[in-house]
Amino acid sequence: MSHTKKDLTKSQVELSITVAPADYQKDLEAAAARLSERAAIHGFRPGKAPYDIVKQNLGEIKIMEEALQQIVETSFYKAVTAEKLSTIGMPEITIEKMAPGNDFVFKATVALMPSVKLADLTTIKVERKDKKVDEAEVNKVIEDLRKMQGKEVAKDGIATKDDKVVVSMNMSIDKVPVEGGQAPNHQVYLNEPHYIPGFAEQLIGVKKDENKKFSLKFPEEHYQKHLAGKEVDFDVTVKDIFSVEYPELTDEFATKLEQKSLADLRKVLGDNLTHEAEHKEEQRLEGEILEKVIAGSTFDEIPEVLIKAEKQKMFFELKHSLEQQGITLEDYLKDLKKTEEEIYADFTERANTRVKAALVSRQIALDNGIKVEEKEIEAEAEKIKQGYNNDPKVLEALKRPDVLDTLAATIQNRKVVELMKEKVCGKSTHDCSTHSHE
Repeated sequence: MSHTKKDLTKSQVELSITVAPADYQKDLEAAAARLSERAAIHGFRPGKAPYDIVKQNLGEIKIMEEALQQIVETSFYKAVTAEKLSTIGMPEITIEKMAPGNDFVFKATVALMPSVKLADLTTIKVERKDKKVDEAEVNKVIEDLRKMQGKEVAKDGIATKDDKVVVSMNMSIDKVPVEGGQAPNHQVYLNEPHYIPGFAEQLIGVKKDENKKFSLKFPEEHYQKHLAGKEVDFDVTVKDIFSVEYPELTDEFATKLEQKSLADLRKVLGDNLTHEAEHKEEQRLEGEILEKVIAGSTFDEIPEVLIKAEKQKMFFELKHSLEQQGITLEDYLKDLKKTEEEIYADFTERANTRVKAALVSRQIALDNGIKVEEKEIEAEAEKIKQGYNNDPKVLEALKRPDVLDTLAATIQNRKVVELMKEKVCGKSTHDCSTHSHE
């Protein structure tokens, strides 16, 4: 076997590979055996016909076609190994010459993993923001918990700002009903902001069975694009009015939330809020470090295959997120007035950033000998099993090589992030503030 290499644009190479008949004869024999298992050859049990008999019955070109994939894969791997190439994705194969008893010639165009010259991590400066939870934040959570325990009691008379009103609502624009703008039992808490600014205020002072018509302008940035910035007419009939009684903030209130006293509840909530704030700050800090490392690094031209793969991944993530919210992709696209192709195009810049982040992480791991041990993957898989109560589907998924590869990548990225923070912030990641901007 022989080959030549030609460098192409966009981090690609073209390998011209020639395989002599003697080099692919074993592949032909293996292919003939496979064919004889599927084709009935008189006088022989399946898979037992000699090569020459199979060739006589089915033809040598048929055998070669069967052997084609194995010949290409084997010789391509040898050429890549000989050139010490780090390839990504599947090669594009072009057959140049394929005739029995002659050299087999093909070209393989394949993308290369782009090289990265990393920024000097010790020169990266970030500032850790001190996250303190004040009493007002704790009070807000307590008030939310208090509202969750509120009791609703039907009332006569007019609705006040502390009441809940149930209405039959119909929306229209220029006397044309708005799609999805009909709600026979729409509940409105008058002391909370409504998704349509001004709607709750219109209901203060109404009585049961009262009909009220009014118009409101939807915000320009409203999530329903067909209503954003539009003047919408409302026809509302009041069905019920409820007063809401909330429990007093006492130790008894706290015991219902499995705490000994109101003071204990405040402490638990304060600790939880502090932990959550610190976790969010840690994520922000890691994101800023990675952003600055990417900005300070230089990359070879990134192959389109990487960008395309990342876009596909992002599209899958979008669909999954929509499904979790009970929204179909069709409705989402209709609301945005965009096609799938336009969404893909919108992903380009973010996909490019995500690919660069992955390349940076890979390069840092290579430069620093960061590896993932088998026992670490097993431990990570065990956590997932326990988290899903040994769900059979999860157990089955954790046997798949691609899932295990994803776990390994996750663990490696985690190690890389910790190393980055150590390099930028010192041994203690809490020292980041010492590198704060002037």
